[in-house]
Order: sequence, then structure tokens, then C-alpha cells
Amino acid sequence: MTWWILATQSFLAAASALFSIVNPLGGALILAQITGDRTHAQRTVLARRVMIYAAIVMMSSLWIGAYVVDFFGVSISALRVAGGLVVAASCWRLLNAPEKNDDKKQAQAEDARGQDDIAFFPLTLPLTTGPGSIAVAIALGSNRPAGGAAFAAFATGTSAAALAIALTIGLTYSWADWITDLLGQARIRIIARLAAFILLCIGVQITMNGVLDALSAQGCFSGRS
Repeated sequence: MTWWILATQSFLAAASALFSIVNPLGGALILAQITGDRTHAQRTVLARRVMIYAAIVMMSSLWIGAYVVDFFGVSISALRVAGGLVVAASCWRLLNAPEKNDDKKQAQAEDARGQDDIAFFPLTLPLTTGPGSIAVAIALGSNRPAGGAAFAAFATGTSAAALAIALTIGLTYSWADWITDLLGQARIRIIARLAAFILLCIGVQITMNGVLDALSAQGCFSGRS
């Protein structure tokens, strides 16, 4: 399989997973509510700052999170299994009751209404790239190949996906008022449900990879040709 195909596959898998858990469209609804007293220019500046912070959080989780967990003696296989289960559980909740997740974020955002500096807290953490997004990014990063061309393609695809999601956050947050008027909350929740189903499949795949790696490390497949 050629390098660019591997990179494209990594990009699509990471982008769909991060998009569904970050949900920039849903975040735009919340941003429009808590920044209703600001001008479009002020909201654009705020959106750009959130975009930069979100990119830093996602990239750090992708490439440093797995090493931090490994420092505490957790194997990559265990991290993949746990991360895949967390991803699957998160998207299962999104599939069944996305409105509860949105209501929780709105409740967390109420305290930020009227504050001057809200770009990092609470807009980036925990409303945009919270614990769920960090867990997904770490799980994706733990799924990286050992090395060589496969690792280069994976690194390129997943990094590009994280940056693309950050850019999407910046665009949707900049035009939050226009997006909310165009789509509305009901249509955004439909899109979130479709993305959550893709994330469920990715979470199951990550868990399966972790289980297979653990079994392989124990020599369970040594008798197979």
C-alpha cells in the first residue's frame, strides 16, 4: 500500500474521531450564547485563540499523552484497550442522548458569561477539547505503527487531522451566529449522531488492536503460520 494511501486513511480515521468528540458545530451554539454581547470582530479574535489552544491540546495529547501514560508503567496494549473503551463509551452516550452532553456544556459555560478572558478556560478546556477529546487523541496516538514509512504516514495523517479540526473550530466559532441561524440545534444534533456512530466503530477498532497486541505479546498466535 502506497504512503499517501496510508496517510489518507490515518487522516480520515483521526478526523472523524476528533470531529465527533469535539463537535465544533455544537460548540458554536454554546459560543453564540455566551458571547451574545460581543461584536463579530471580538468573537473572531476569541475564536482564533480557541483554535490555537485546541490545536496545542490535541497535538500534545496525540504525541505526548501515550509517553506520559507509559511513564506510569501502562503498556501501549493496555492504553489501546482502555482508550478504545473510553471512546466507545463516550460515543455511545452521544448516540443515545446528545442533548444531555450539550446541556452539560451549557451549564459549565454559564459561569463564563460576561468574563473577559474565556478563550482557554472554559472555551478550550473543558468545553471544546475536554477530557473526552484528550482521551480520544491519546487513544489515536497509541495506535501508531512501530516505525518506518507506516509511522511517517500515520504521523502525517493524524497531525493533519488535528490541525484540520482546529481550523474547523476557528471557522465555526468565528461564524457561530450565522451557523446557529442556518442549521439550528436540531440539525446539529443529527450531524453529531452520525459522527458519533463513526467514532463508535473507531473505538471498537482501537480496542480490538489492543487486545490482539496483548494476545500476540503473550504468544497466543505463535502456533499460527
